[in-house]
Amino acid sequence: MPQATIYSVAIAAGVSLATVSRVLNNPEKVKEDTRERVLKVIKELGYRPNVIARGLASRKTTTVGVVISDITRASVSEMLGGISDIALNYQYSIKIFTIHEDMDVIDSVQKIVSEQVDGILYLNDELSDKRVSDVKRILDQNNIPYVFANVVTEDEETPVVSIDYEKAGYELTKELIADNRKNIYLLSTARRYSVNEKKEAGYIKAMEESSLDPKIFRTSGDTSVNRQHFSSFFADKKVDAAIGVRDSIAVSFMNVAVQNGREVPKDIAIAGFQNTKYATLSRPMLTSLDIPVYDIGAVSMRLLTKLMNDQEVENIRISLPHFIVKRESTK
Repeated sequence: MPQATIYSVAIAAGVSLATVSRVLNNPEKVKEDTRERVLKVIKELGYRPNVIARGLASRKTTTVGVVISDITRASVSEMLGGISDIALNYQYSIKIFTIHEDMDVIDSVQKIVSEQVDGILYLNDELSDKRVSDVKRILDQNNIPYVFANVVTEDEETPVVSIDYEKAGYELTKELIADNRKNIYLLSTARRYSVNEKKEAGYIKAMEESSLDPKIFRTSGDTSVNRQHFSSFFADKKVDAAIGVRDSIAVSFMNVAVQNGREVPKDIAIAGFQNTKYATLSRPMLTSLDIPVYDIGAVSMRLLTKLMNDQEVENIRISLPHFIVKRESTK
């Protein structure tokens, strides 16, 4: 059976091509009986609009650019799932672009702009405020709607969907303090960026409130590297609890702790951030601060659809709820 086209729909419905196009792009401008007749034929013939053709008619590409830094991260792939589901619902296609830390952000974003996307979702919890500002300036200059997903910025004019990372860091630290842990280390990254700085601020606040000395150990997010750092950690440090700013860091630390004769959680309680697959695959399973990354992706995409179509938006800065998932590593 030949694939249905806009021409076959027009013939079967007894209307012009322009009418079919209006039903697809501006249905409110078509009489109800005509609109229903065309939609019925579309369903019967199984016609699927060509998104590129629809984009040309409206001077839009119906394509959203999604910028990531590392697709191998579990949180990124889950966030992309939320984005993809909402994009499908609103008939947008997505195009993924990768901008690594060592790349020129300004040049990279300008190249993405040249791809003629209708809007951009920027996914990167490792962005600094300066980088957010640089990206925002380029997109504003080119009049391209955008949303930052899982990003922290103090700029009240920047559309962003995330969680309250400072509060999350505070609550996770308080959980360990309530378990009578005194020597709690925060395992953070050597490279500074806004999301981890918020986690650190929450950790420090919780420790100081309890008259405990904050201890931040900086390492690499690369497990092959941080495992070497952790190997010498236990030689001269008194520790009865640790929080990794990522699950992968926490699990890497836990593995080294066990290799060094520490029993988890009896000798040392360990927790992480993100509640990714690492948390449930580790032994013992890892207590983790659940970050709703799928929801962050979905809500970000929905916000972007509103901005791209000039729809009313109540709040361009959305903070989603988080919670602690307690498992064997702290019990």
